[in-house]
Formats: sequence, C-alpha cells, structure tokens
Amino acid sequence: MNPMAICSSESSSGDSSSSGSSSSKALIVHSVVVGAAVAAAVGAHYFLRSRKFRARVVGIIPARFASSRFQGKPLVLILGKPMIQRTWERAKLATTLDHIGVYNYFKLLRYILVGPVVATDDEKIAECCRGFGADVIMTSESCQNGTERCNEALQKLGENYDIVVNIQGDEPLIEPEIIDKIVKALQDAPDAVFSTAVTSLKPEDAFDPNRVKCVVDNHGYAIYFSRGLIPFNKSGKVNAQFPYLLHLGIQSYDSKFLKIYPELPPTPLQLEEDLEQLKVLENGYKMKVIKVDHEAHGVDAPEDVERIE
Repeated sequence: MNPMAICSSESSSGDSSSSGSSSSKALIVHSVVVGAAVAAAVGAHYFLRSRKFRARVVGIIPARFASSRFQGKPLVLILGKPMIQRTWERAKLATTLDHIGVYNYFKLLRYILVGPVVATDDEKIAECCRGFGADVIMTSESCQNGTERCNEALQKLGENYDIVVNIQGDEPLIEPEIIDKIVKALQDAPDAVFSTAVTSLKPEDAFDPNRVKCVVDNHGYAIYFSRGLIPFNKSGKVNAQFPYLLHLGIQSYDSKFLKIYPELPPTPLQLEEDLEQLKVLENGYKMKVIKVDHEAHGVDAPEDVERIE
C-alpha cells in the first residue's frame, strides 16, 4: 500500500471541517479580488473610451496645381521653399495628429510618426512633397473641393481615423496650436460633425471676396459663411465697433460624416458663394467654431507672396 495514500486519507478525514472552511474562505477572497479587478478593468475601459472620443486624428493637406486664381500655387517659392512644404512643416508640429506611415525595409514593418498627408492630383506636386519627406496620396482630378479630396485620401489610407483635419496648403503661417484647438473643439462637441476656426477681420479685408467671413450663434456654432461682409448694416459701411470674424483655412470633420459629404447634392448657397462649408449647414449639420488670435496671411493671388515673405 502506498504510505502517501494513507497519510492523505488520514489527513483529509481528520481536518475535513477546517479544510473545507479554509477553502470556502479562500474562494470568497479570490472571488472578491477577481470581481474588483473586473470592475476596475470595466471602469478603466469606459474611462478610456470617454477620454478617447474621436481619438485618432489624421491631417490631410489637399493640393491641386490647376487653380483658377493662381495656377501652380502650392509650388510657389516663399523665401526659397515651396509653399506646400512650409505648410507641411508647420502642421507637422501639431500634437494631435497621429498619422502613421508604414515603410517596408528588408521585409520588416517600421512605424514612423510622419505628420500630415498631402492629397493631390498632380505628379509635380507629389514629386516635390516626397522630396521633403511628406506622405502623398494621389487623388482624382474630379474632386470638386478640398473636402472631397480629403475624403478620397482617407479611403485610400485604409485606416480607421475618427477625425480628419483639412489643412489648406495656402496657409504657410498656420499655427500648430490652432490645429490642436479645432481637433479638441470637435472632440468636445459630440453633436457637431465639423469644426473650424475664425479670427478678427481687419477693416481693409471687409470687402475682399477672397477673405471669407463667418457669423456664429451664442453657443459657438456656425450660422453662415460668406464672401461678402456679414453682418451687413443699413449704412453699407464697415462698423468699426463690430467684431467681424474672418474664417481661417483649416477645418476638421468627423470621419463618418466625411464619407457622407460627397454623396450630398450641391446646395444653392454653396454654389452661389462657392463655399463648401455651406453645404454642411444647408443640410442641417452642426459646425463648431472657435475664435483664435492669428495674423491671417493666406496666399490667394501672386501678389500675396510678397506680403507672406
């Protein structure tokens, strides 16, 4: 007979009550610990979800060569550098953009933080951008505006981003902090599908159709955009006391809405003003607007280059 079997038998029969009690206590303690861990994990999950609402953000710079007002504008030199490069370098400094470029070296995947993507339909622009290190997505010539070009680029990226930031390539002095602020504005406004920024309008720009004006409601949502002066008073003159707002060339979209945007038919106000933001408002979607202090110097015409420099 196996002596170990006898010892085990005697031990179990002599200590059955205390052993059972100890086992029960251990089981209870274990269950409490596991339950607490599960509760903590679930709580952490929901906490992280709330912290990560619309968390993944990609910046896209739409650029086309055949502009009606200034052909080849993205490649114009500003103090020796192409304007598109200066815009890309500024946007790259934003902390909220997390586009990841994937490069294959010797069959190994490396993930490198690279900044905004350039979306273009022109090989000259693409070649220039690759030359200074930008990721480039080739898009169709049929894109009607920057928003549609951003949508096509997003589909070709094949990543699940929550927010797409449309960074206009003709804003070489864009401040990275403004990019971060409009991203946060959209993250903090779950009822909005779009966010953008405005700054104070200079009186000399009041009647410049290239300077788009904006009016907002008391809750910071856009009411209207126009190439004309808004609001327009009965005197027909600029009111020096009124805080007119100038729209800046940067906006962010909820990625789900961005996929819907190209399917929405053109709207009367959009076509009349030639402003893509109006199609968003005319279809009943909300747009969050933030005001920032920024010396707006966009490039709309060749004569703007000297002012930028």
